[in-house]
Amino acid sequence: MIRFYFHPTPNPAKIALFLEEAGLVYETVPVDTMKGEQHEAAFRAINPNGKVPAIVDTEGPGGTEARVFDSSAILLYLGDKTGQFLGTPADRPELLSWLFFIASGLGPFSGQAVHFQWAAPEGLDYARNRYRREAERHYQVLEDHLGGREFIVGGGYTIADMSAWGWIDRASRVMKGEADPLAGFPEIKRWFQGIDARPAVARARAVGKDHAFKKDADEAAKRAMYPSNYAAA
Repeated sequence: MIRFYFHPTPNPAKIALFLEEAGLVYETVPVDTMKGEQHEAAFRAINPNGKVPAIVDTEGPGGTEARVFDSSAILLYLGDKTGQFLGTPADRPELLSWLFFIASGLGPFSGQAVHFQWAAPEGLDYARNRYRREAERHYQVLEDHLGGREFIVGGGYTIADMSAWGWIDRASRVMKGEADPLAGFPEIKRWFQGIDARPAVARARAVGKDHAFKKDADEAAKRAMYPSNYAAA
């Protein structure tokens, strides 16, 4: 059994997709980050960084319970555990390179672009411009790579595709103000449509729909999500 600590945001979405694609038995454990549940001691014991996603595998290495946190670590762990969605042995260098390109570049810059365009106070034009342009630059790297390719790595669907899907799915938030956020990236658009049409994607999108997550980004929510913006009490 996999216990899957989830909030409906891009990084947990990647893990939902893997779990659904692999057909693994799992239990979804909601973590309402707008209520600050990620800071509770019970969750910090699973991820000391206080972020979702995280998993607990009740049948980890040697049959012992194991925690894994960070979406890329979880994708690699589950890929190794199941032997699925890792490509061929010859694909491994490219798989790791693109997985960590997403983990250290496309994902974080997309997240910061969303934050500064949608959540930050007015008067931070430098930050808005920097993160939006860096997100666009990372999109262009992926765009150039996908020319003539169905998948990001090798000849098949891998965890690199799942990882990128989680963030490209939020392109309308990253590319604020664009009627068609992928219009300037036709290769990404073609690739995304192919991934998004997979049956497991619809099931992944349904994960957590039965839980009433907080949606009001009030002052309490901002303090829960961005505690480093506030002086310690």
